[in-house]
Amino acid sequence: MTTSQWVVLALVLIFIAYGIIIYNGLVSLKHNVAKAWSNIDVILKQRHDELPKLVQACKQYMNFEQDTLRQVIEARSSVHSAQASQDMKALGKAETALRQGLGSLFALAESYPELQSNQSFQQLQQRISGLENTIADRREFYNDAVNANNVRIEQFPDVIVAKKFNFKPADLLEFEEEEKKDVDIKNLFNS
Repeated sequence: MTTSQWVVLALVLIFIAYGIIIYNGLVSLKHNVAKAWSNIDVILKQRHDELPKLVQACKQYMNFEQDTLRQVIEARSSVHSAQASQDMKALGKAETALRQGLGSLFALAESYPELQSNQSFQQLQQRISGLENTIADRREFYNDAVNANNVRIEQFPDVIVAKKFNFKPADLLEFEEEEKKDVDIKNLFNS
């Protein structure tokens, strides 16, 4: 082989090695997104299991607040459906509705001293609040993984490998603007 053939062969091998490195990096990012989603999924399932217990505890004391309880139950069902289909946009909307329902439920529960003193209710409220905090932490981790994946598959030269091997962007898990607003407690009691 001539010197120019060796140079061409070396360049081809470098190009192939670089392509493999890019591919492996993209695969790693894709799996980080899946792992981050799996972490959220576990916490959502735990909260999903706790909500019926909370609603049952509240039903015993909150005879006149059936709309709020119904709202929580319906939102729970919507979260479960969106979670099962891994539809991040629907999950964000359903999570917003559920969080608003839980906020209303906890605010209304303050009007029921017997419920507030119920040990089961207190434990469930603390457990669900803890799960909510964990969901927020895991959501941040998930969105970071999604962002790293989405940026990388759009950058050159990674975009070439990403298109060739059909790497897709992932959706961020975002909650609606209403989730970010302060709760108007007075309005909750006037409705």
